[in-house]
Amino acid sequence: MTNSYHKMKIKTSLTLRYLVLTAILVIGVFVILEELLYPEDGYDMLSILNVRLLAVWLISFVALLSISYYMARIVLKPVTRIIRQVDKITASNLSERLEIENKNDEIGELAMTFNDTLDRLEKSFKAQEMFLSNVSHELRTPMSALIAELELSLHKDRSNEDYKMVVERALNDARNIERLSNGIMDLAKTEIQEDRISKSIIRLDEILLDAITIITKANKDYNIDLQFDEDSDDDTFVTIKGNEYLIRTAFVNLLENGCKFSPDHKSSVIITFRQSKVAISFEDSGIGISPTDIEKIFEPFYRGKNGDTYKGNGIGLALVDRIVRLHSGTIHVDSKEGKGTTFTLEFNHI
Repeated sequence: MTNSYHKMKIKTSLTLRYLVLTAILVIGVFVILEELLYPEDGYDMLSILNVRLLAVWLISFVALLSISYYMARIVLKPVTRIIRQVDKITASNLSERLEIENKNDEIGELAMTFNDTLDRLEKSFKAQEMFLSNVSHELRTPMSALIAELELSLHKDRSNEDYKMVVERALNDARNIERLSNGIMDLAKTEIQEDRISKSIIRLDEILLDAITIITKANKDYNIDLQFDEDSDDDTFVTIKGNEYLIRTAFVNLLENGCKFSPDHKSSVIITFRQSKVAISFEDSGIGISPTDIEKIFEPFYRGKNGDTYKGNGIGLALVDRIVRLHSGTIHVDSKEGKGTTFTLEFNHI
């Protein structure tokens, strides 16, 4: 909060400069007028309040108002220009930015701060538009397939076996929709600030075992091997402060990907201790990821060249990346096409 306050604080150096200049000018006008009107030696303008002194003060006051008005016009001119520019910016033209004449005064800093805010807003709007577009596209495919299957089954009478096949296909489409919906909901949960998610002391090995149980129950042909790189009696090496649900979700996605892309449906998980960190590697012997795809695999709904071969919606890895970052962790990808992929997650243990 303190850092944010200092970043948003607007300096008053420009205003102070104008006030000091105005004060100097007023005093100068007063002294000059007094000398011009009453040049007698020994005159003390503060010793007595008479008509002549009152006249000097009135003239000085008028000069003060005039100079203050003029200086105020100068000070407010860039503010007025900024207001006019801001008034033209709407949701349809968020790419517009304020013009900055002087970056070293508070007006320039205010404009730069506003431009930075526009940058974040524009990025957020574009991400939201892309997200909605991808969600619509991903939902349309299984929904269309589901509707088509059910409509075809109504055109003519079918045998019990045919109806059973229609129901199975419809059920499969409904499960795909459910899986996509759950992924979207989980992805939305990771949009919150790190300091707003509930965290507790959790053990990564126990959560991994839960994730392995979830995957193997849902896919009987999946085989996952959990290994510790070295033995340790200290439980703190596998203990972090985090959100159990989100961490389990990340592990489930990585385990499912590893088994899905491996020909033998096998995946290995290795836990390694590194000083203050714990590293978890998810290894598979699958098709691998191309260098081009590696740069984009953490983008929501992005699917590589294997997208047509394997089922998926491009949410899993984006979700994993956000969950890891929410826990101040890191994720590294090492992949060779045709040989396999390793995802390594690192967290600070307690």
